Amino acid sequence: MGKIIAIANQKGGVGKTTTSINLATSLAVLDKKVLLIDADPQANASSGLGIDPQQVKSSIYECLVGEATVRDSVVETCVEGLNLVASHIDLVGAELELMNLKNRERVLSHALNEVRDDYDYILIDCSPSLGLITVNALTAADSVIIPVQAEYFALEGISKLLNTIKIIKSKLNPKLEIEGFLLTMYDSRLRLANQIYEELKGHFGALVFNTVIQRNIRLSEAPSHGLPALLYDCESRGSVNHMELAKELIKRNR
Repeated sequence: MGKIIAIANQKGGVGKTTTSINLATSLAVLDKKVLLIDADPQANASSGLGIDPQQVKSSIYECLVGEATVRDSVVETCVEGLNLVASHIDLVGAELELMNLKNRERVLSHALNEVRDDYDYILIDCSPSLGLITVNALTAADSVIIPVQAEYFALEGISKLLNTIKIIKSKLNPKLEIEGFLLTMYDSRLRLANQIYEELKGHFGALVFNTVIQRNIRLSEAPSHGLPALLYDCESRGSVNHMELAKELIKRNR
């Protein structure tokens, strides 16, 4: 049975989508069967893998409103072993459509049940909010990876996310665990970046991944070519970091 991991932080610009695309790719390269769910209306994880959201027959939106199944919505990507359920701007309206449903927080969980056995890992790229779609992702997930930017305001807002996780754990999904905190956009030359890493380690100990994702221009360029960093430049620091992260994740889950 596949492990479902949400990649979440309500703070924007912390590297959630970059992590989602490149971790999913690295796991697939390491011979894991991976499904990436793009649960962000901006659909950047979809376009970053070369999939045009306008061209897919059905997206995660159709899955949530009951117009399609996840299995029917899966598309193959440029990476062997990595499949995607794309997003669409319509997802913005899904929150309103779900509002009146009885078990509205569990819609994604039920939708993923049919494909769970088909994959080793199902990753969910969450939007930068703590709205109903993100709550659905956290209710469906076994664990959550929290990307944290190596900048001054990085730790701001984490308490809000941790509080949401705590509420979901107590009311909706008792099995939800924190997979780990991942430091992104890390520049080892900056004293501040090292301070933030030490602060994270001090607060959360073993929950912080040993791997850090360093600031890397190739990592930023890759999505504009519709490619994960590993296919764009496999020797770049960003590619190497994400491969290390994938190996660390697999080791943690043995």
